Amino acid sequence: MQKTPEQRWKEDITLHRRKCQKILLSSKSIRYVGLINEYGRTLTGIIKQGASPLLKAGQVKNEFFIISTMLSMRRSNYSAIGEIEVAILKHKKVTILVFQRKEGTYYISIDKNATLDMMAKIIAKVKKII
Repeated sequence: MQKTPEQRWKEDITLHRRKCQKILLSSKSIRYVGLINEYGRTLTGIIKQGASPLLKAGQVKNEFFIISTMLSMRRSNYSAIGEIEVAILKHKKVTILVFQRKEGTYYISIDKNATLDMMAKIIAKVKKII
């Protein structure tokens, strides 16, 4: 019996959620892991237990929309400079790692105290998982 589109969708989301959980567990410095689509909508996301969100719901929507728009606009440059491996956004309170893949964009926030060496290790682990 063939699976319905809804069943396939649920299986895909479950697979992505498992990847997000693996990423979250790969480092104590990771605060949040989520997968967003090309429109900035959250497909799945997990916040570390005990971590308090830095953004309100409306701010999160705007943040994800901005990231998705930025990545979409950069696609036209891929033929000249290649695809994005990882984007790093360093803020005073948190560092964001962004990985664009076929299934969407992985958005990962890391504690502000993470060193460059720690980020390099996280990036390597995330690449293996996704």
